[in-house]
Amino acid sequence: MLTTRFVNGAPNWIDVGSPDIDGAASFYGTLFGWQLESAGPDAGGYGFFQLDGRTVAGGMQTGPGQGPPAWTVYFQSEDAQATAKAAEGAHGRVLFQPTDVMGQGHMAVLADQAGVRFGIWQPGRTKGVDVAGEPGSLCWVELYTPDIAAAAAFYRRVLGLETSGVPFPGGTYTCVNPDGAGEDAMFGGMVPLADAPDEAEPGPYWLPYFEVVDTDATVEQVQRLGGTVRMPATTLEGVGRMAKLADPYGIRFAVIRSEPAQG
Repeated sequence: MLTTRFVNGAPNWIDVGSPDIDGAASFYGTLFGWQLESAGPDAGGYGFFQLDGRTVAGGMQTGPGQGPPAWTVYFQSEDAQATAKAAEGAHGRVLFQPTDVMGQGHMAVLADQAGVRFGIWQPGRTKGVDVAGEPGSLCWVELYTPDIAAAAAFYRRVLGLETSGVPFPGGTYTCVNPDGAGEDAMFGGMVPLADAPDEAEPGPYWLPYFEVVDTDATVEQVQRLGGTVRMPATTLEGVGRMAKLADPYGIRFAVIRSEPAQG
């Protein structure tokens, strides 16, 4: 699972663009115990979701021309400009050019060869989120894509990511880890888009997972708060109990109570 021992290629930030950031703050605050704090008067309305004083994500209100409401996963880059150029060279696109963020680091928003949005964050004073892999924080990411081989080649070229196959009931799951970091650094996977629980929705996407203490209770709370269940709580042996959900604005995310690592 993901930790804050960030290395190049691993997720180090996440934020949500919502049509109603106050409503999103209320939803995620009740669900995960987050509080939204402003990033300051020069941040254009951007804020930080905090859990017990530690930053777990960012968020801002979005409008027309700023892309669909969604969670965006950011991956660590030692050179945002070079990574953006590599994405273009691998048949991706640069949606938001690399930009200095008030001295905290450099960010950009890219699209992969299938059009999936993702971000890159070149750390400056801000290295990334303060907490990961704990209840209420990001712990895993999944890419739903129409062509796993093409996606693996793209992210290998752009972020240096390695993939490996792990047998699961009904097939093989493609795991992802940073270059040379080994299985202990796995942070996500790639899934055929046809296996998505809502494949009728257009387009591939990155799906963030947040760790929770009780998956079933979280699912019930999501429904009470006006969200939707895209995949009911399901136990995967050796992994944990997970569910795929959407907030009241249709923004997709997943939760999991992970099984303790065997050792």
